Amino acid sequence: MELRKNNMGSYELGLIDERQTPLKETSFPPLRKRRDSEQVTQKPNSDSDPASKKARGLTIEGYPVEGLSIGGHETCIIFPTLNLSFDIGRCPQRAISQDFLFISHAHMDHIGGLPMYVATRGLYSMKPPTIIVPTCIKEVVEQLFEVHRKMDQSELKHNLIGLDVGEEVYLRKDLKVKAFKTYHVIPSQGYVVYSIKQKLKQEYVGLSGNEIKNLKSSGVEITNTSTEPQVAFTGDTMSDFITDSSNFDVLKAKILVVESTFLDDSVKVEHAREYGHMHLSEIISHAEKFENKAILLIHFSARYTVKEIEQAVSVLPSPLAGRVFALTEGI
Repeated sequence: MELRKNNMGSYELGLIDERQTPLKETSFPPLRKRRDSEQVTQKPNSDSDPASKKARGLTIEGYPVEGLSIGGHETCIIFPTLNLSFDIGRCPQRAISQDFLFISHAHMDHIGGLPMYVATRGLYSMKPPTIIVPTCIKEVVEQLFEVHRKMDQSELKHNLIGLDVGEEVYLRKDLKVKAFKTYHVIPSQGYVVYSIKQKLKQEYVGLSGNEIKNLKSSGVEITNTSTEPQVAFTGDTMSDFITDSSNFDVLKAKILVVESTFLDDSVKVEHAREYGHMHLSEIISHAEKFENKAILLIHFSARYTVKEIEQAVSVLPSPLAGRVFALTEGI
């Protein structure tokens, strides 16, 4: 189609005769670094994001939790004290400050803001972020950034890591993240964050500082390493992840962030499964399996109001009652 001016002086769309107008290959100028005049030295202020103010009031088991999650619209769950976000949604302002980003799958409401996340960090002269994605989409994500580099004419610096189910990545010496299997309509995975602690072996308890130092100097391993699952994030999934025996740490994490797209009898469990999602009734039916101290429900369908969500949570039976929270920011 092309825009043409007609005899009346107005414009109309007309077909292009490709026999007369050959297609031209689009060429782009070479990449350039952003000019100093375009750099912003002050880091983004989360207070400028209205959605982040209310979200900062949500603290679960000692962890502040922020973000937005509406099914089909956007999902980004932020743990500021862990310096990470799960999925990026449309890139809410507060997520930009997190150095680590974990992507569960490639649906647009979970990954759409990825280029903006990297570009905005570059704008504020922040260090390149580390982005973890399922290995099966790593190559496509690389291609996505190449396209945006050509369009934006900027470097979009970042570290991209492909992680398979069962593999781990260390964020720091006392923190690691492991990918676990989830069940969605496209390739997907969740993540478990572990704290890592070194504890002095029992046989060395009571020794003096110098004795401990001498043992270490001689190459003796004086500590045991213990890990504890702190936070688990499912992303989009069916309830099958609950009965997957390899996901035992997911159900033992201090906090489980889990989708609950549908809440009531207006939608059947079969419908939820058809689209790779969960129904609250499935969480109730598996209640005895959840050993988590707290469960944060996310990814509610946009059909529900905050009042309806809060009502559904308020009537949850034991043993779920009192330890289930709902992220309703932005609804």
